[in-house]
Amino acid sequence: MTAPLFHTLTSLRRGCELLILLAIAAWGHLCPAVAVSGSADVGPQMQALIEADWIEQDRSFVAMKQEKPKAPARPEKVTTAEDAAGGCDGIKNGHWGFHTASGEQDPWWQVDLGDAVKLDRVVIYNRTDHGKTGRAARIQVLVADEPECRELRGVYQHDGSPFFGVHENKPLVVDLNDKNVTGRIVRLAVAGRCSFALDEIEVYASADPQKNIALGKPADQKSVGQYSWPGTMPEAAVAAIFGETPAPAGSEFALPHLRQVVERGKALAERIKPKAGAGRLAPLVENLAQIDRRVAELEKAADPPIGARKQLYLDARRVVRRIAFCNPLLDIDRILFIKRHDAAGVFHMCDQFYGCNAKPGGGLYVLSDPFGPDPKLINVLENSVVENGRLAGKKLEGGSFLSPELSFDGRTILFAYSEAGAWSKYQGKEAYEWTPECSYHTFKCNADGTGLVQLTDGTWNDFDPCFLPNGRIVFISERRGGYLRCGRHCPVYTMFSMRPDGSDIICLSFHETHEWQPSVNNAGMLVYTRWDYVDRDTNIAHHIWTCYPDGRDPRSFHGNYPVKRESRPWMEMSIRAVPGSHKYVASTGAHHGHEFGSLVLIDPRVEDDGAESQLERLTPEVPFPEAEGRPTSRYMSYGTPWPLSEDDYLAAYDANAKNHGIYWIDRHGNKELLYRDPSIASISPIPFRPRPVPPLVPSGTRQAAEDVVRSNAGQKATIAVMNVYESDFAWPEGTKIDALRVIQVLPKSTAPPNLPRIGIANQTNARAVLGTVPVEADGSVYFEAPVGMPIYFQAVDERGLAVQSMRSATYVHPGERMTCQGCHERKHQPPRTAEQVPLALRRPPSPVEPDVEGSNPFTYVRLVQPVLDRNCVGCHQEKKALDLTGKIEGGNGWTRSYTNLAAKYGFYFHVSNGSINQGIHGGSRTVPGQFGAKASGLMKYLDASHYGVKLSEEDFHRITLWLDCNSEFFGAYENTEAQSRGEAVKPSLE
Repeated sequence: MTAPLFHTLTSLRRGCELLILLAIAAWGHLCPAVAVSGSADVGPQMQALIEADWIEQDRSFVAMKQEKPKAPARPEKVTTAEDAAGGCDGIKNGHWGFHTASGEQDPWWQVDLGDAVKLDRVVIYNRTDHGKTGRAARIQVLVADEPECRELRGVYQHDGSPFFGVHENKPLVVDLNDKNVTGRIVRLAVAGRCSFALDEIEVYASADPQKNIALGKPADQKSVGQYSWPGTMPEAAVAAIFGETPAPAGSEFALPHLRQVVERGKALAERIKPKAGAGRLAPLVENLAQIDRRVAELEKAADPPIGARKQLYLDARRVVRRIAFCNPLLDIDRILFIKRHDAAGVFHMCDQFYGCNAKPGGGLYVLSDPFGPDPKLINVLENSVVENGRLAGKKLEGGSFLSPELSFDGRTILFAYSEAGAWSKYQGKEAYEWTPECSYHTFKCNADGTGLVQLTDGTWNDFDPCFLPNGRIVFISERRGGYLRCGRHCPVYTMFSMRPDGSDIICLSFHETHEWQPSVNNAGMLVYTRWDYVDRDTNIAHHIWTCYPDGRDPRSFHGNYPVKRESRPWMEMSIRAVPGSHKYVASTGAHHGHEFGSLVLIDPRVEDDGAESQLERLTPEVPFPEAEGRPTSRYMSYGTPWPLSEDDYLAAYDANAKNHGIYWIDRHGNKELLYRDPSIASISPIPFRPRPVPPLVPSGTRQAAEDVVRSNAGQKATIAVMNVYESDFAWPEGTKIDALRVIQVLPKSTAPPNLPRIGIANQTNARAVLGTVPVEADGSVYFEAPVGMPIYFQAVDERGLAVQSMRSATYVHPGERMTCQGCHERKHQPPRTAEQVPLALRRPPSPVEPDVEGSNPFTYVRLVQPVLDRNCVGCHQEKKALDLTGKIEGGNGWTRSYTNLAAKYGFYFHVSNGSINQGIHGGSRTVPGQFGAKASGLMKYLDASHYGVKLSEEDFHRITLWLDCNSEFFGAYENTEAQSRGEAVKPSLE
């Protein structure tokens, strides 16, 4: 199922925006200070904003009924010169004449004037659509005298102030008169990463300052991307990208929308009738019936005037709003929430939570009487100062707030706060600074704002705090160490926990990539979002995971292995259990975006079909950002949902994804604005009241200080598998699994992607083979597992060849006893009842038996090259065949043998955006028996059929082990020169 796209209607939007501007003016008149001191009545100004919201919802209804514009067919291939030509073709429309690849590093555009001329000025018309003006704020102008641009000279650097274009008649004019600037090539560039796009560039020479000498001249640029086009993109293609359709005259407040509002109101009244007070509800139902009759009369009229339709629409909305607020679930006298600006910096799911990208502004607020006639706004921390630590005696002002949390008894508030120390220096540009002033830290205060204390500090970001039933606090932190593998300077953050006073900080998750937003479900378990991309596509798996409150036994029951990445949301965030239900609500964020999108219900009791079988779309009018709707920013409408039931939710929402407010919504399409500040987003609504405490799940680890004291168990951890053959896939016929191979996934300790390039696979993990453990005749396994490191398993046959391999990772804690039913056991079928104790559990746990030299630390030079030297190099040199020597060459530091073998004869999974579609090097799950050595091109050369080759058992094992381990070269991210020379280099981060 594909959600209908949420189109933009330009003419209707203008009217709605005017009403919103009037509401903002009223807000400023009645409430000049956004940060209200004490308590402020916000009822009058909210009435104007509520009516503006209703009109915006009508605009959206009309948009849904319009046929989406069809774009002209895009050429299969666009060259850089073809796209660049649009920057000097004389067409100025406020969109873009050229567009480099999105997020290009140091992008540029240039025009060749044909001859070196003395320049008078360069006029730059900016792209001004969809809020993209600021991208070019740091633009540079350079010139060169020859087409090869061997010597580029900078002649202008813009100061960062915004400049505009043709519609505003405010282009940037770079005055070069009297500066004696001569050049043939005029280049425009932006330092750093930028999706560089401009409308038009004009160049004027001193000899004739009235003639644009760049018009129609050859141009070029650094790269092309998905928004490139030969010349200026046609208006129809731009409209199709953004879903812009002109509204038919008089289409506002259409009778079908009036009918929809009335029918939804009837259904809503019927739904809440069993629990709502009849005295309140019955008169409103009668009012709605009267409106229903008025609608019926208009439906009979030939051409009812728009004024009558508008008045009736607003009357209906007022009645339905009052009906909705009769719902006893909305008997909430206060709502806790935060105000914050959306993060600056790189538009990415990870970067949005780095404090260096925080934009100053906002606070911690309470809305009292949110469903009543007299709502008031309270600034919780208005009179509070920090009582401890580095910020003792200071107010939390001028920074950014994130991720509020309320204790189960409603008496204590947790939240994260950054001083936004990077903002003054970078003004929202990419900022990779990790200092105490530039990071988020976790704070705690009482419900009235008193007792404000700082729980964490340092150069790490600590955020997303969550109370556990036992009183400890789970939070997200970068203390684990490591970086993501696919770009930029992005430290990994995972789950930690601490005591309520901030002491005894321990690591709950040793996962090697990011995690987000833990919460506690109705069974007392942790649920959270985990990014899982071991040996697979970077963009397909950031979905719900569960574990015990002490971090043990992380599991995924949904979303982790899509068949097609477009068939489900790319990301699910803000996951919370629905009260009284087994289901979860989530917002469908984007990989290249932020935490907002559409809302879904997740049902774990339904079998996962690799698509949407477990999902119910709560807000089907908004497509899943990036998976269905692009550009991503256009569809970041809903977020931070708080479930009241399977039908009712509090959430942040904005139709235009620019200024989120606090709403009540239901699963049937109703929504009502509760609060909005036109100057800053309001998000993360929480009913400010006690709620039931989930069951207390006893700890099963010896890590937290209280668990160490209480437990007499040892520090060792064990893993037991009842039967490896219990699986949700078919094993190849006749398969006998002899052992489990245990492989450690090494966290990336260097920031840039592919630096170093670990192997032939793009952005792959470094790893180490810890060894093997035996599998008994009945398929059972029991072994001592290494503590505190991400590991995965391969099922190995009698020849030592991997038949199946995980493309995920797990880990164990001190004292943990992890148990698995099988290898990818079926999650919706009960396990087979064993007639007797599995064989492995009748003995002590097996130790992990180390493998051959060169497997840990892993290195191709120590593991594989000796085999080639003994068995292959001489013959190949004699026959002038493929060079398999260990000569080091090339920029990656690989040997000649590796370069010649890995790509064509090795087996590997790429780890990059879109690699799921790369055939044998992609996919989502491993196909048993069609993996590693068994599927490699090298296997047919390892026996006597290839010139009588006779490998020893160990040499055969060394080659096949390498093939089973993604055909990597390096086994650590550091000291690659030593690794290339054959030295054993241990990783700095495990």
